[in-house]
Order: sequence, then structure tokens, then C-alpha cells
Amino acid sequence: MTWWLIGILLLTGVVAGTASGFIGIGGGFIMAPVQYWVLTTIGIDPDVAIKVAFGTNLLVIIPTAMSSAFSHHKNGSVLWKAGLLLGLSGAFGGIVGSSLAVHLPATTLKIIFGFVVLLGAVRMIGYNPEAVESEPKLDTKLLLLVGFPVGVISGVVGVGGGALVVPIMVMLLRFKMHQAVGTSSAQMMFTAMGGASAYLIHGIGVQGLPPYSIGYINLLQFVLLAGASVPMAKVGAKIAHKVPARQLKFVFCIVFIYMGLKMIGVFSWLNLPL
Repeated sequence: MTWWLIGILLLTGVVAGTASGFIGIGGGFIMAPVQYWVLTTIGIDPDVAIKVAFGTNLLVIIPTAMSSAFSHHKNGSVLWKAGLLLGLSGAFGGIVGSSLAVHLPATTLKIIFGFVVLLGAVRMIGYNPEAVESEPKLDTKLLLLVGFPVGVISGVVGVGGGALVVPIMVMLLRFKMHQAVGTSSAQMMFTAMGGASAYLIHGIGVQGLPPYSIGYINLLQFVLLAGASVPMAKVGAKIAHKVPARQLKFVFCIVFIYMGLKMIGVFSWLNLPL
């Protein structure tokens, strides 16, 4: 691991942490492509690299989401009942999803990853978050029902589920945009725990892992990414509460359309340097 690759990981952590606090994601959609590229650059097999990227992402998301959630809590934007129920159900889903992911090839995981991101963004484009006036739906069964499949998908693609759960909370559960972003951070703490534990267990004994790895979790990348992302999540949360809901939604959609197209490989097919 050269110094310039370490620098790229630190910068990635800064961007991912800020995004986590700002639009209610764990940063996995930003970290995964960079980690995958770093790992393959140093000679790690792509099928191992993608799983290490996903497993490490999930571990980084835990402290990053925690930092973001408590920052949003200070502004009264976290509905803890919803966050806990979505997160606990999502944790079990994350275990299932991660267990499935370790048996899938890298190309398949990247394409699934990309389409999941695009789906969340496209569903949000035509929605007006400022029109929500009713109280959020906090039915226990509904929240548990929503949390599990979000967790499964999160485990498969190595993210906290913010890109999926924010649109669901806004459009289905009638959350205001800032409430969805804040509560998403709380949900991700638990969902990521389930997924990370499964990636760790399933990676024990696998050949070709990068140095400083425990299962499909790389401790060096975790320290670099978490060290930069955790403090920046607080900064992102502060910024989010100064931005109107419509503009917050716009940023959410732009970031995820780009990341989705990137992971599917659209820019590579078009020979675009993006």
C-alpha cells in the first residue's frame, strides 16, 4: 500500500463521511468503488477485492452512521423507534444478504450494486418532499417488514441501506426529508452490524486476502476510512439542516445516479473518463 493510495483512501473517507451526514447514507456507495480499485491496483483478485470492499464498507458505516445519527438527533431529526425497528430487522436481513454475496462473482455484485442505487435515485426524482404534511407512519409491523429486505440488499451490495431506505421513508412512510436522512443514519448502525459480521465470518480462511485482513474485512482500510469519515459525518449533518428539503433531494439523486452508472459500467462502455 503506497502513500498515494493511502491518501486516496483518506480523501475518500472525508467525502463519504460528509455524504453520510448530509444525505443519510453510510458512504458505502462512495467507498466501495474506490476500495475495489485500490485493492485490484495492489494485485488482489477482483472476486476477493469486491467482497473485501463490501465487508470493510459495512464496518466503516457503523461508527460513521453513529456519528451522523447523534448529530441529527441534536436537531430533532431522528425518529428512534423507526430507526431501531428498521435497523434490527435490517441486521438480520444483512446477515442473509452478506451470506448470499460471498457466493456471487465480482461482476454480478457490481451490476446489482449499480441498479440498486439507480432505483433509489429514480424513484426520488419526481417526488416533492416539501409536500409532506402528515405524521410519519410508525407501525411496528410495517417497519419490521420494510427493514428486512432493505437489509438483505444492503448485505448483498455492502452498504448501510440509506440509498434504499431514505426513498422508502419519504414516499411510503411519509417522513419529511430531514427526518428520513436523520433516521436513516440510526437504521444503518444496526443493519451494517449484521452485514459486517457475516462478511467477517465467511471470509475466514479465504486465500488471497490483502494484508491486515480478518475475513473479508481489511483493518488497514477500515482505520483510514473510519478515521476520516467519522468526524466529517458531523459536518455533513450540520450542512444538511441548512439546506432546504428540495435541494437536499436534488443532491441525493445526482450523487446516486452517478454512482449507479459508474458501478454498472456505463461510463466505461462509453469510454468516458468519469
